[in-house]
Amino acid sequence: MSNSPLVVYTKLSPNHSGKRTMAIDRISPHCVVGQLSVESLGEIFVPVEREASSNYGIGADGRVAMYVEECNRSWCTSSNANDQRAVTIECASDSAEPYAFTDVVYNRLIDLCEDICRRNGKTRLLWLEDKDRTLAYEPAADEMILTVHRWFWNKSCPGDWMYARMGDLAQKVTARLADGGQK
Repeated sequence: MSNSPLVVYTKLSPNHSGKRTMAIDRISPHCVVGQLSVESLGEIFVPVEREASSNYGIGADGRVAMYVEECNRSWCTSSNANDQRAVTIECASDSAEPYAFTDVVYNRLIDLCEDICRRNGKTRLLWLEDKDRTLAYEPAADEMILTVHRWFWNKSCPGDWMYARMGDLAQKVTARLADGGQK
């Protein structure tokens, strides 16, 4: 299992459960609730008492950081079962609903999801919209599914802006995977 070559900043968090117990077949985008840099976001995940982390972060300028290596389970979605299977990504966003991402952050999220799918042997990214349907779904070997934090905890995350674009994210990533990554 490898980490993304898109990473330009690394600050490893102590907040993780060690090696995953499940294969990666999910991606869970999150909203940071602030236009933070990757450095500032990394500092949030340092204190052990915070009990939070993510695999990756995308800062307000579009740079990608790694906080927990992909081989390890981050503490991000309030669900052990989901985090064991998901690569988690915190994205800089506005600090109020609908927690919108800028174009640079959204486009970098598409790039990062494409990279995660490719490195994990996936040719399709799926958004099934419904929590129960998604959690009951067993992805085929070449499929990755999208999950969201709000399904596991009483939060808005990833915000209504991103939630409304999950289908678009899945479609754009799948199209890139099908055409060899040409944008």
